This record gives sequence, structure tokens and C-alpha cells, in this order.
Amino acid sequence: MSSSADVMVASVMAIAILMVSTWVISIVVKNASIVDIVWGLGFVVTGWVSFAVGDGDATRSWVLVILVTLWGVRLAAYLARRNIGHGEDYRYKAMRKRYGQRFPLISFLTVFTFQGVLMWVVSLPLQLGQVEESPGFGPIGTMGILVWAVGLFFEAVGDAQLRRFKSDPSNAGRVMSSGLWRYTRHPNYFGDAVVWWGLAIVAAEAGVGVCGFIGAFVMTYLLVRVSGVALLERGLRKRKPDYEDYVRRTSSFFPRPPKTL
Repeated sequence: MSSSADVMVASVMAIAILMVSTWVISIVVKNASIVDIVWGLGFVVTGWVSFAVGDGDATRSWVLVILVTLWGVRLAAYLARRNIGHGEDYRYKAMRKRYGQRFPLISFLTVFTFQGVLMWVVSLPLQLGQVEESPGFGPIGTMGILVWAVGLFFEAVGDAQLRRFKSDPSNAGRVMSSGLWRYTRHPNYFGDAVVWWGLAIVAAEAGVGVCGFIGAFVMTYLLVRVSGVALLERGLRKRKPDYEDYVRRTSSFFPRPPKTL
């Protein structure tokens, strides 16, 4: 019978192999941006490794691995379509210019290793939800699926709406404020966070799986305070003069009707 430690160690090994391999490829192609595409796929790998090693309730195990696969593959495909052929992201270009010949080592530590650690922590619902057989899949797990579905809707639809908006040359320099973007300035980030709360709820039905809420909390914190909303809005406020009006009437994260100014 597999323990939570067995699953967690297997996940560490899988993530380490994936991120080191991605780092090596990034050096060869001279583009660290590939780590963004691998981010979603890393959770898919972790989910399937946990599924293979764990021996928890079969229904819950399949639900977790299927849900994370749908989410991760969609995210990776979206980012690949957006990024491939457009060169290295400006963030990594700035790092490359700053550190020069030390960039490969610096990127390994601050980008690939750091993201690998975060991937392991955020994926705790996938790992711990695969361990215990009792209780079986029930109402809590069903509620988790519904929450996950709401999150995927916001993330996928928000991304699609933004892609269509940007594809129209007449929208250059304008602020996207229709569709889901009318109710939250970041429907894709909100959806991403909700997806992980849904996965955590599914995992929580299995005793130790409650600890998976740590992963959902960390993902939400990253999206709101670190690499998501906070980072993106600093640039948008500088580049788009109409963005301040959009900020005053639109919720930053949780959807709500816009304010009337």
C-alpha cells in the first residue's frame, strides 16, 4: 500500500527531471520562455505520476488526473500558440542582459528550480488525493468538480476573448473591457485560482487530502500578489492611458458588476 510519502517523493523526482530537462533545452534554443509552456504540463505529469504510485479511491484518482490533464493541456496549448515564434519573453531577455554569461546558472536557480518547487507545493491536491481509499468519492468530490468547471470556464473563455480582442488591429492600445473582462480585470487568473480550489475540494474528501488546500492557497497568492495580477497591472498602467478608468470601475479579481462612474 502506497503512503503519502511515496507519492510525494515520486512527484519530486518527476518534477526535478522535467524542470532540469526543460532548463537544458532552454539553453540549447536560447529561450527561457519555454518554461511558461511547461508549467501547465508539469502538473499533468505530476498528476499521472501520483495516479500511478498512489492507490487511493479509484473514482477520485481518475477524477483528479482527468481534471488536471484537461486544465494543463489547455493552458500549455494556449501559451504555445501565443508564445512560439515570438522570441523570448521580455522578462527573461532582461535577465539575460543583466547576468550575461551567468544567465544559465541564474535561470536554473531563480526560474526553473523555483518554479519546480512551486509546482510541487501547488500540486499537493493531486498527490494527497491519490492516497486514501476511504471515504470513497461522494458529494464533496462532486462539489469540487463543479467548482473546477466554473474555474475552467472563466480561464478558457477569458483567454479566448482576450485573444480575439488582440487579434483585431483596431484594438491596439485599447483596454479589453467586454465579456468576462467587464466583471473582473483578470477572469483568466480568477479562473485559474478557482480550478485549484476545485481540485483541492476533490482531494479533501480523502482525509490527508485536506492538506491540498495549501496548494490552492499558494496558487491564489501567486496569481494575485506575485506573478499574476500585481506584475501585469504595473505594466498596463504605464502602457495604456485608459487603464486607470477601467481599474476604477472593474473588480481586480473576484467578478462583480462594474461600478457606475
